[in-house]
Amino acid sequence: MPAHPALRRSLAVIATLPLLTLAACGYGSEAKDDGTAKVAAGAKKIQGLDSVKIGYFGNLTHGTALVADQKGFFQKELGATKASYATFNAGPSEIEALNSGSIDIGWIGPSPAINGYTKSGGKNLKIIGGSASGGVKLVVNPKKIKSLADIKGKKIATPQLGNTQDVAFLNWIADQGWKVDAQSGKGDVTVVRTDNKITPDAYASGSVDGAWVPEPTASKLVAEGAKVLLDEATLWPDKKFVITNIIVRQEFLKKYPQAVEAVLKASVETNKWINAHPDEAKAAANKQLELDTGKALPAEVLDPAWKSIQFTDDPLASTLNAEADHAVKAGLLEKPNLKGIYDLTILNKVLKAEGAPTVSAAGLGTD
Repeated sequence: MPAHPALRRSLAVIATLPLLTLAACGYGSEAKDDGTAKVAAGAKKIQGLDSVKIGYFGNLTHGTALVADQKGFFQKELGATKASYATFNAGPSEIEALNSGSIDIGWIGPSPAINGYTKSGGKNLKIIGGSASGGVKLVVNPKKIKSLADIKGKKIATPQLGNTQDVAFLNWIADQGWKVDAQSGKGDVTVVRTDNKITPDAYASGSVDGAWVPEPTASKLVAEGAKVLLDEATLWPDKKFVITNIIVRQEFLKKYPQAVEAVLKASVETNKWINAHPDEAKAAANKQLELDTGKALPAEVLDPAWKSIQFTDDPLASTLNAEADHAVKAGLLEKPNLKGIYDLTILNKVLKAEGAPTVSAAGLGTD
């Protein structure tokens, strides 16, 4: 069955639901700065700043931050200003940390970024760069489901009501001409909202017949016998859609633009290194993942999961806008005003200095 070109991953509910857990959070854990940052001899503080507090998830879709932490890219660019870190399990907790000043800059998914921006009236954060695309799949029990048409009548897990994968699946269902009540998940397909941490157990027990989930949950299910029936990337133009952004506290951006530039430069350098050294980068990400969460991913999960994620400096802003439109279409979101959510000024300065193409805010940038 051909992919419908209008399908869009969508946003967490803003008007009717509380802030939602980021979809790809199943393998993360709360963590404090590990104290391993090394400052080069003779390095100077940026704008007199003692530290920059960086947040991310212990998850492969945050691979840029994992690798930059592990390989010291952040600290290299920050000089004597210490790079300190905190990892999170959920988007809401990272947004709360950003709002409270517990972190300054964070790697985060589109739904909590939109939630945080909208609920604050556009005052608490800016998206300042991209990080990753892809890494979301529909995986199924091959004994019960042989084709996309077989999804009808089955029980399919998504991470949470209204999150990006949940609404993407609801939109895909609608594109097939099937009916499902978005709130209850009941209809021609039963949508079962299940935390990523327990989805593999739900699959193993037969409670669900498949799942529309991000990596590494998708590859974990495959390692346990599931089959990839659809890669969401195939539904998007150029097979690209935002899964991870970089955000910053607006107050921090205004007061310490040079520190923000240093972090963005490190991010650009890291993505360049990742794409040039995929195997080394994969190993570095897994090593940092083990430090952050206490558990590395086995090769049968790590390898296919890493392969399905694209690391990019481009925030893919047009896809974020499309996600909002389809959340509205699904009836789970009132039309948000996203104008000004992006400030790509510093990122484009860094990209120009690197001789790389600049990126667009798709009309959603700061004037």
